[in-house]
Amino acid sequence: MLKNLLLLTVFIGINLTAFAQHKNKKSNTNYFPPAGNWAHQSPQKSGFDTAALRQAIIFAQANEAKTPRDQAVAQALSFGKEPFSEGVGPFAERGAETGIIVYKGYIVAEWGDPNRIEMTHSVTKSFLSTVVGLAVEKGLIKNVFDTVSKYVPPIEVYNPLQINRPAEDLGKPELLTPFASSHNKTLTWDVMLRQTSDWEGTLWGKPDWADRPQGNASEWVNRKRNEPGTVWKYNDTRVNALALAATNVWRQPLPKVLKEYIMDPIGASNTWRWYGYRNSWIVLDGQAVQSVSGGGHYGGGMFINAYDMARFGLLTLHRGNWNGKQLIAENWVQQALTPTKANPSYGYMNWFLNLDQKFLPSAPATAFVHLGNGNNMIYVDPEHDLVMVVRWIETKGMDGTIQKVLASLKR
Repeated sequence: MLKNLLLLTVFIGINLTAFAQHKNKKSNTNYFPPAGNWAHQSPQKSGFDTAALRQAIIFAQANEAKTPRDQAVAQALSFGKEPFSEGVGPFAERGAETGIIVYKGYIVAEWGDPNRIEMTHSVTKSFLSTVVGLAVEKGLIKNVFDTVSKYVPPIEVYNPLQINRPAEDLGKPELLTPFASSHNKTLTWDVMLRQTSDWEGTLWGKPDWADRPQGNASEWVNRKRNEPGTVWKYNDTRVNALALAATNVWRQPLPKVLKEYIMDPIGASNTWRWYGYRNSWIVLDGQAVQSVSGGGHYGGGMFINAYDMARFGLLTLHRGNWNGKQLIAENWVQQALTPTKANPSYGYMNWFLNLDQKFLPSAPATAFVHLGNGNNMIYVDPEHDLVMVVRWIETKGMDGTIQKVLASLKR
């Protein structure tokens, strides 16, 4: 515990220093691409060794993920042994290993097919945590340390095919109450964002215990619950419970919120889509609304091109500021970059931190990554004014790619 607290203190100090240095940079480093037009600058003019940068790209391409390009097949191979693992959202076939390198706002290199709209898996979680942050900023959520339960009323599932309830359902609850159990009533927005909630229940046909199950199978269903905040567990069912809660807070579809407050202002294309599951529809203010998923574990999530991912990365590089307009509150970005006590390499979803430089040894401690399966990576490096999107790369190739790109930067 003491070690984690020391790491936390050191990281916050490092991160705040880097933030101050980043804010004090000259204005000519702060290029923000307008919608539909992203300026390119040659690697040589940007201060890169062109030959070395080319070798970095070749290295990234050589480390393309070995999993099948058909994402439905890849999902089955990754999670097929889990109980109730069947996909219930859309999948798509991916393209080749792809990347974009953005330095001081300008595109200096790209490869593969950055225009291709593909699943980005758990990078979706960073978009989800962002819309929760917007709800806090706008007062829809008073404080992240409030319990979620008082914000979420009973929810009607939208099922137009079921008009009359079958006799065997008599006596069963007609409405979803995802935060009503004695344990779930205690959960705050903060522990849900940090994946330390140990939320219990079944949502959209996926029990919490069935997602990456651990330990003795006989204890999966009835095991003792961990105190919130004490144990970190990556779990998409719990992420989907957070998405459902956020949908009820906003009283509108989360993709609509993201489009209005983030994606349109940063000049993203009109081609990204955020999907949920075929059974994750609810009745909200008399309308059918899909509760979106936080990743592609069971299908769905964000389908997006690399350019739009890079724009989001550039927004987070500038701590939520886009060309002078604060789209995400600075203090929210700082919270997202604050280590989770139970896992100091994780901030808010899905901000992976590098404070001990074990995750990415070649990257600065102040760098962070929005990361998803596949692997899909938005690498954000405030120290070097650098954003990289690399898609469909082996885990072992991530640090090597970063090392080679940074080594090619001469100034």
